[in-house]
Amino acid sequence: MSLFDRFNLGHGFSKYFRVDPATDDAMRDEVFRIRHEVYCQELRFEPERADRREWDEYDAHSLHCLLRTSQSPHQPVGCTRLVLTNPDDRGQPLPFERTCAATLDRSIIDPARLPRERIAEVSRLAVRASYRRRRNENASPMALSEEDFGSVTRPRFPYVPIGLYLGAIALAARNGIDTIFVLTEPRLASHFAKLGVDVRRIGGPVEHRGTRVPSMMDVQSIIANMRFLVRPMWRVVRDEIERGFSEAPHAAADIEP
Repeated sequence: MSLFDRFNLGHGFSKYFRVDPATDDAMRDEVFRIRHEVYCQELRFEPERADRREWDEYDAHSLHCLLRTSQSPHQPVGCTRLVLTNPDDRGQPLPFERTCAATLDRSIIDPARLPRERIAEVSRLAVRASYRRRRNENASPMALSEEDFGSVTRPRFPYVPIGLYLGAIALAARNGIDTIFVLTEPRLASHFAKLGVDVRRIGGPVEHRGTRVPSMMDVQSIIANMRFLVRPMWRVVRDEIERGFSEAPHAAADIEP
């Protein structure tokens, strides 16, 4: 990473990547194909499908984020989604509410008692192997570790996973979401703390493609407390998400895959 990129992460991110909301069928198809490549073909988390597209019932009320290379032709790199509560039945649980039904600490927070239209879950974050593979870390759809941040003498920054998370945060802020939930590896909170993000654990671990813990984040607190160095990248991602919606004829979240 050059000295300029180190101190302007927005420039560094834009040089290599772009992030877009998947607002049409073609872009959503690209998202589902990335997920199939990572979750079905490579990691075997889900069964392979004849159409090479991985999707589930939550995608009908989700917003999708697609990360691609900035240079044309834009090559797919990764994706994630923001699962909104079902507009036809807000009481239907989000994915983590099902998975963690027995381990959630409802004395910390009870998602069922929150305004359901103002909560969402970040899930199905997938990065293609060529953009995430490190020695001894091939069994995760999105690897993030201490070494990704480099050192004082050899600085680095994990543009791909952080770009996808910032994309999800931008989607949440744009759609009036106050609280986002995520089911992640236990160590992720310490990595996000480097960015100024307070990830609060809200329950015990569960076995879900490895050990995972449920956590929550406050959207406006993330934006307000973001580290100074990360803000240029956040502005780039936020603006790209906004531009994607403004250029889309219809930006609906309720289109069946």
